[in-house]
Amino acid sequence: MKPEGNPVPILISFPHSGHYIPDDLRNQYREDAISFIDDTDWYLPELYQFASKMGITCIKANYSRWVIDLNRDPESVPLYNDGRLITGLCTQTDFLGNPIYKEGNEPDQTAIKGRLEKFFWPYYEAVQEILLGFVRDFGKGILYDSHSIRSVVPSIQKERFPDMILGTASGKSAETNIIDAAMSVLNESPYNTTYNHPFKGGHITRYFGQPEKGQHALQLERCKDLYMKEDEKVFDQEKGDEMTLWLQKMFDKLITTI
Repeated sequence: MKPEGNPVPILISFPHSGHYIPDDLRNQYREDAISFIDDTDWYLPELYQFASKMGITCIKANYSRWVIDLNRDPESVPLYNDGRLITGLCTQTDFLGNPIYKEGNEPDQTAIKGRLEKFFWPYYEAVQEILLGFVRDFGKGILYDSHSIRSVVPSIQKERFPDMILGTASGKSAETNIIDAAMSVLNESPYNTTYNHPFKGGHITRYFGQPEKGQHALQLERCKDLYMKEDEKVFDQEKGDEMTLWLQKMFDKLITTI
């Protein structure tokens, strides 16, 4: 989505906010699983409705991450090696380990290759085109990858996640001044914020974050109950307004910095 205001070199990506499953694939999934796709970043774009007027470009995936996960390595190289359960490129389970496909309908390598070509790489090509335009027109650009997660996912860690987690591939995906700008506002906010733990950015952050080429990438993960009702299924306007206020402050700082 192109911005309404004067363009600035920032792109917000929503790779997990889509929930569409194509009709030709839909009957492969368990009906109880797709009645509510729990691993979706529900309502996340609603927190960033200010972005367009600030000149920020946005891109959102339409397809569910259960079709193919845009934030996983296309060769299925694990993002972490500490024993946590991380759903795969074409996951066969949800984050709690429950099967999402009818038995015998799990995608094979041929199906996965087809999904990469049809859904995965077109998103990456669109992101890359925008970032190259930023570098051409402004000298640099920021990709901000936006995510949310259930506040407690025992398959990853037993305790509650921090409220906000800024990931930068261990500091490799962006210049220090850009990272510091984002963290300075997050640290002023009422949210408990950590840096690169327990998430340091998925494949999108690691792939596009190339500061030496003028491409900087940040990932912000946040608990769903910070902007949704306690069941983490319904948007909470009051909570959402509070979070939007701090997000807008962060982007003000990022625009000034870049």
